[in-house]
Formats: sequence, C-alpha cells, structure tokens
Amino acid sequence: MSGSESTSDELALAKKIQSARRAAGLTQQQLCDKAGLAYSTLAKIERGAIKSPSIFTISNIANSIGVSLDELIGAVPVTSDKKRSASGISFVYFDVNGCLVHFFQKAFTKLAHDTGQPLDKVESAFWHYNDDACRGDLSVEEFNQAFAIKLGLTSLDWASYYFGVVEPVEGMNELLAWVAGNYKIGLLTNVMPGVLDALRHRKLVPDVAYDAVIDSSVVGAIKPEAKIYELAEAQAGVSPSEILFIDDSRVNLTAAERLGWRVMWFDDYHAEESAARVRAALEPI
Repeated sequence: MSGSESTSDELALAKKIQSARRAAGLTQQQLCDKAGLAYSTLAKIERGAIKSPSIFTISNIANSIGVSLDELIGAVPVTSDKKRSASGISFVYFDVNGCLVHFFQKAFTKLAHDTGQPLDKVESAFWHYNDDACRGDLSVEEFNQAFAIKLGLTSLDWASYYFGVVEPVEGMNELLAWVAGNYKIGLLTNVMPGVLDALRHRKLVPDVAYDAVIDSSVVGAIKPEAKIYELAEAQAGVSPSEILFIDDSRVNLTAAERLGWRVMWFDDYHAEESAARVRAALEPI
C-alpha cells in the first residue's frame, strides 16, 4: 500500500469513528469514559494521527458506541449524486462562529460585568489562551484556569458564558439544507474541545449530513495554519479549486485562497445578504 493510500484509509476510518460517535450523541470525553480510552488517544484516532490503531481498540470503540466492528472498518460509501456549480464548486466548507452561530461578544460583556473587570482586559485574556485551547494543547479545564488567573480570579467557567449567549444565525438551517442537498458539505472551525459536539447536540448548528467535519481541537491545528486546510482538503477529496470556504475572518479566507480554494466572506450581522451571495455562487449546472 502506498503512502497516499494509507493516509486515505486512516482518514476514512477516522471520519467513520467520528461520525458514528456523533450519531450516538456522545462527546469525545463520554466515549473515552465508556471505552476506557485516554482523551488524547481518541483525539489522535479521530484525526488519523495514529497510523494503525489496534483491532482491540477499534472493537472497544465500536462496542461503546453501539455499532458493529464491520460498520467501522468496512468500506466507506462513496457519494455520487452531488452536483457541481456553474463555476466548478463541488464541496462547501462553513465556519461555525460568526457564520452558523453569532459571534460571542455578549459573553465577554457579561463576564466583564459579573467580575468587575474591564471589557478590554477580559477580551485580551481570552485571546491570549484561545488558540492553544482551539488547537487542543489546553483542555477546557486548563483554559478556564489560565483565563481565571490572567483576570485575577479564583475560578471561571467560560462554557457557561458562551452557551448562555450563543444564538443560531437566522436562515442558516434553510441554507445548509439546500447546500447539502446539492453539494458535499463540511464544517471547518476553530473551536475548543467538546464545543462543536455540544453545539450540534443542542441543535444550534444546522443538523445536516456533513461529509467532513474539521474540528481544530481534534486535528491539532487552527486556521489560518496551512495544516488544517491540507487536512480539510484531503477529507473533501476534491481539487482545491472545487472547494468554496465560507468564513467571517479575512485572515482565514486569505490562507485558504493561497492554497487555491474559492472563498467568501460571511457577515452574520447581515446574514440574509450573505446567504443570498452563497446561493448565487452555488447555482448548479
């Protein structure tokens, strides 16, 4: 087996395990608890970083999820009924924060109010550690501890502030349902461990059949690093010029564009206009 075939097989297995876990409504931590796995081990398996996980480990994961071993290690079905836009797009990646859910500025404001800290200090402290958490280098607990210390607090639960304010962007359920009915579709997001699973479980992110989910905390890379786009491109399984990436960050879009992707900026404050631009760009042949 060639190196490229091996990588493809590893990513296919990783995707099937991730999809089966999510279909069972389990977070990574919950599956780890049921299967007796270390969180770091499952995270590496789900991003294809462990070249040949043992059959015992895969069997244990299958039993814990409630599927057969054959369902996880069998052939990956190929989707052949998707279309191509007039401009040649066949795969669409969406960012999450700022595209599918509104950006969480309100969480900073509430945290500043509750703690008596200046808003700029709260935001500065958050962004100081956010990349490390989104890359998976910090657990949620470690992030909370570092964030609290930076603000001079004894403790802090960022998730309670985030989920206390996060709201779906209007019209995105309809848009993503339309996109998924015509094209292959994926999520490509910088997010802390477990947050994307929680967003999907709470139905805050459109519930469609995603062909690829690139969670930064799982793959160990964040936008705008080249590695995360390379992984996303491999999972999309199409040429760079066939991918449309929709994000609210110009920096993230520029990095994708350098790799030959098509890109589109999304403004969640003018979601209806942004959604219309997406539809216009994706008119099928």
